[in-house]
Amino acid sequence: MATNIGIMDSAYFVGRNEILSWINDRLHLNLSRIEEAASGAVQCQMLDVTFPGVVPMHKVNFDAKNEYDMIQNYKVLQDVFNKLKITKPLEINRLVKGRPLDNLEFLQWLKRFCDSINGGIMNENYNPVERRSKGGGKERSVKGPNKMPKSLQTNNNHPAPPNPGPKPAKSAQVQVLSKEIADLKISFDLLERERDFYFSKLRDVELLCQTPEVEDLPIVVAVKKILYATDANESALEDAQEYLDQSLSVEVEDEGNGEQEEEEEEKTQS
Repeated sequence: MATNIGIMDSAYFVGRNEILSWINDRLHLNLSRIEEAASGAVQCQMLDVTFPGVVPMHKVNFDAKNEYDMIQNYKVLQDVFNKLKITKPLEINRLVKGRPLDNLEFLQWLKRFCDSINGGIMNENYNPVERRSKGGGKERSVKGPNKMPKSLQTNNNHPAPPNPGPKPAKSAQVQVLSKEIADLKISFDLLERERDFYFSKLRDVELLCQTPEVEDLPIVVAVKKILYATDANESALEDAQEYLDQSLSVEVEDEGNGEQEEEEEEKTQS
């Protein structure tokens, strides 16, 4: 089971739309934003799909809106993790804040994990609507503040039917722009993470090159020439390679001279 995967794994490059489609298709929901899954209920049921009967669905609250109720869902999820010996850390305090990137990353991991079990094939006899009716996910038609969010209500006709009546042009345009902004923010955050990842690798190389025992070796000096190159328009590789070739030539020449001197000394002694 893929319980731990590296941050540069292809799983973390799965797009928001693909994640939402995966959730909606499997659970018959209508999620349109990643943060709508921040309550932890979706994650619990995804594991229930993958491991039927393991998740106590009567404890899962699909109506959860405040952090306290959400944390209860994540406690259920943590218990399931412990049963299945899943070592993935649950950063509950971050997930319940509803930040898109934090929740996207966790759902990307969850998709990879679920896909690694039985090839990601869903049990044909699994009824997501019936399972949700076992507890907090019961789809009630109550009025008032406890009413379940529309996005977590059953989508009985996949794909979801369009809302009746045309929307005002401005409202539709705002929705489109809002989604574009959200997508750009997620892309920016992913690029920022990738930048930090490679920067940390370069910093490790730099620290290694600064070790007194090796910092004067030709190969280390050549690497530092690349690291500290200031001209962004030209590659420092050629300069570093030239330095390395010269240094190696000098070493070979010195070795040759040393051998010649030893031969002459032997002749003189004989």
